[in-house]
Amino acid sequence: MAKPTIRFKGYQDDWEQRKLGDVVEDYVEKTTVEDQYPVLTSSQRKGIVLQDDFFAGDRVNQNGNIGYFIIPRGYFAFRSRSDNDVFVFNRNDAVDMGIISYFYPVFKPRGVDSDFLLRRLNYGLEDQIKINSEGTGQHVLSLKKFKNMIGLFPSYEEQKKIGSYFSQIDHLITLHQRKCDETKRLKKYMLQKMFPQNGEKVPEIRFSGFTDDWEQRKLGDVAPLRGGYAFKSSEYKKDGTPIVRISNILPDGSIGADFACYDDMENDENISLRNGDALLAMSGATTGKVSILKCKNTDKYYQNQRVGYFKRNIQYNYDFVSTIVRSDLFKEQLMSVLVAGAQPNVSSKEIDSFEFVFPLNIEEQKKIGQYFANLDTLITLHQRELENLQNIKKFMLGKMFV
Repeated sequence: MAKPTIRFKGYQDDWEQRKLGDVVEDYVEKTTVEDQYPVLTSSQRKGIVLQDDFFAGDRVNQNGNIGYFIIPRGYFAFRSRSDNDVFVFNRNDAVDMGIISYFYPVFKPRGVDSDFLLRRLNYGLEDQIKINSEGTGQHVLSLKKFKNMIGLFPSYEEQKKIGSYFSQIDHLITLHQRKCDETKRLKKYMLQKMFPQNGEKVPEIRFSGFTDDWEQRKLGDVAPLRGGYAFKSSEYKKDGTPIVRISNILPDGSIGADFACYDDMENDENISLRNGDALLAMSGATTGKVSILKCKNTDKYYQNQRVGYFKRNIQYNYDFVSTIVRSDLFKEQLMSVLVAGAQPNVSSKEIDSFEFVFPLNIEEQKKIGQYFANLDTLITLHQRELENLQNIKKFMLGKMFV
């Protein structure tokens, strides 16, 4: 029986098999002059977007765009060549009329709900796509073979309800992604304005009541980097105190993945970590990445070797220090000492030698540190909501499609 697990009330009929060529129609209209309409690109993650936005203003095709496909609003396109065996079908929701490379076949819906079709093409057809795509290196899916594939479709009215439901979820995902991106941009901007730049001794933007010059200090005098302990992997346990290893510092700056555990040790103050600590990957694929330890399971961790911990100093606000070591000011100095190669690494001596200007007034440090901590909290909240919505979407696709 071709019925989904979850349905809107009032729909009971089986979904019917339909050839995709019966529900889509080719649309072939090509440009005759240069830059006839805005140039678009179809990406796997962001959908159809303006090429200038996607590539930050760089012109991708130096040979011009005469002969590109014209794609009106609401029409679909996909990249017919894939490097990772994944083909994503996107709809032009960006502009009324755009143009796209001839490597992106264009088509429009025929007799089906557009919102439903967008989800139908991107969910549940993966096996057929693998069978129909050709090539040993870069796989190619022709429009002809795409149109010969089979999909299951409910009645038009049920399509409309399903399409509308997922459109609302996607709208919420886009909204939270936009808020997250805007907060990240604000943080980057304020880091440049609230920290002295290019040898200056005062920042451009400052909290009221603070006028003293900032003073230069070595990071080792403010928050010296402490190395970890060489735990024996043969003594790892399933339960006990979690160990933060290099593999737990992830590329996105978070701390996660599977934790190894160790039996509690006596006099473990010099290898213990707690939530809120700023950690540095000192070798491996994420060398130089600074992460803040934030896990719910426990408030005590052990610090493995090659994981650095910026020690707390009562003379300096730790939120302020955490902001410094995650800023471009830190990254610029890091790049000058980073040892590249098969196993990139940095030493605590090198990190401790980094120099920054600091406000010596602890109250100013607190205000700045709290401001950026609040921005980080907002970013985390938006990211968490994004993950929740994406998980809901993934779950409901599995339950509402066959």
